Amino acid sequence: MRFDVYEYTNHGGRDYNEDAVGHKVIGDNGVFLVADGLGGHNFGEVASACVRDTLVNGFGGDFGGNPAGWLEAVVNKANENILAIQKEKNDVLKSTVVALCIENGRAVWGNVGDSRLYYIHNGDIAAYTNDHSVAYKKFKAGEITRDQLRSDEDQSALLRSLGSDDRHEVELYDNGITVVSGDAFMLCSDGVWEFVKDYEVLIDLLKAHNAKEWAELLLLRMMERIQGGNDNLTIQTIMIN
Repeated sequence: MRFDVYEYTNHGGRDYNEDAVGHKVIGDNGVFLVADGLGGHNFGEVASACVRDTLVNGFGGDFGGNPAGWLEAVVNKANENILAIQKEKNDVLKSTVVALCIENGRAVWGNVGDSRLYYIHNGDIAAYTNDHSVAYKKFKAGEITRDQLRSDEDQSALLRSLGSDDRHEVELYDNGITVVSGDAFMLCSDGVWEFVKDYEVLIDLLKAHNAKEWAELLLLRMMERIQGGNDNLTIQTIMIN
């Protein structure tokens, strides 16, 4: 199994970038993630970097046959690390995270907050994460459409985040999925998905020959829609070969 991975992060229309992205692959196993330091809090970039480093440095080559258990434990560790930094700096810093673990073809993922994962299988979007936001609650209740999530006034009102004593639980997706050649994943911060529709994620994958080209096609779409002052944007594309 070969992982074709591409990562891109940019401060967008903001003065600095509070997003973080990373991955680590050893043989047929790997961990992949995007984290978004929350706007409105000091040291957001410190929080997202803490999440990235905790997950990447915590991966030693396998997940002991239990990637879901590993992911839950390492996300809890990242939360503890951020809480420790809060005490050290006497300030509030928080982050989202979306992470994917693949061990010998078995894929497990999870998220806290509104950074997203899309899983493409057999030429269709087979699964995606749920946002932990007030807007997503409105969507699930039928008050708004999924497309309206991108511009809803409560889109950035999060119900879970790392750096919290409570409300930091990772939502795990452990559905017995075995990835095969041709499968693909996209992980991104809200600065990306708020400018890209779900079907466009699929269309651009079908056009692309590699992970970098897939991401670049999506970024080109975004550039036509961004009008300045936009959030940090981070995307990670993974194609299984």
